[in-house]
Amino acid sequence: MSENQHKAGFVSIVGKPNVGKSTLMNALVGERLSIITSKAQTTRHRIMGILSGEDFQIVYSDTPGILAPQYELHNSMMRFVKSALEDADILLFVTDLYEKHEEGDLLIDRIKKSGVPIILVMNKIDQSKGSQAEDKMKYWAEIIEPDYQIMISALEKVNIENLFGQLTDLLPVHPPYFPKDEMTDKPEKFFVEEIIREKIFQNYKKEVPYSCEVVVTEFKEDETIIRIRAEIYVERKSQKGIIIGKGGEAIKKVGIESRKDLETFFNKQIHLETFVKVEQDWRKKDLKLKRFGY
Repeated sequence: MSENQHKAGFVSIVGKPNVGKSTLMNALVGERLSIITSKAQTTRHRIMGILSGEDFQIVYSDTPGILAPQYELHNSMMRFVKSALEDADILLFVTDLYEKHEEGDLLIDRIKKSGVPIILVMNKIDQSKGSQAEDKMKYWAEIIEPDYQIMISALEKVNIENLFGQLTDLLPVHPPYFPKDEMTDKPEKFFVEEIIREKIFQNYKKEVPYSCEVVVTEFKEDETIIRIRAEIYVERKSQKGIIIGKGGEAIKKVGIESRKDLETFFNKQIHLETFVKVEQDWRKKDLKLKRFGY
């Protein structure tokens, strides 16, 4: 196919926390690029996943869940959502069987006024009973007023091929935005930080995971091994004790699980060292957030 028939565009995946946006992007890209846990608000950045074929390139953006900000961190997360709305060629509004619309949601209005095709994606239909999925799709269609709608299970990969076909049909004619062999806009260190952060979400309860940030301070790679040093920041000294655990058992478990996933991700032996530090109230302070890449 000639270059002037090549299609390329930005597809932004937006919606409330915990509706399955990260699972959907990973299913569409075919790689595990975004954190997936059962806890809400695990995605903090805008993460691009790039899928290229001979005559197309789709740049997916997984975005933080839409929420009312309570910390400066949340404001930063919502700025990532706003930027994804502004440069989108197609919007995927993801919802599920359980989410309800909240009156006065300004981002819903912004989505409706985006001026680009909107696809309403009803996720988790594998959990649907009777007409639950169809009823919820009708409910959200009246609110969002989408151009297209589809019911999927991102986890079970139900209807993902049909959604992909719909996206390629809607892509504008455009040369590729990124080299065809690139899969993401993020550096390797970012995915190390995300994998460790995922293990923290999976191993600790309540507020502790939300108070943690991970920073890779050393990443040295040779032919057989990658040596990584990572610092886990918490907001209070009491949280440091929880992260480390009795006799260091808790942080050791996080390290073992992280290393296993990192070795799969990089297909290489990993030597991982983790250190826990206190950075008081980092979620509320703009300068500290900038230092952490927000």
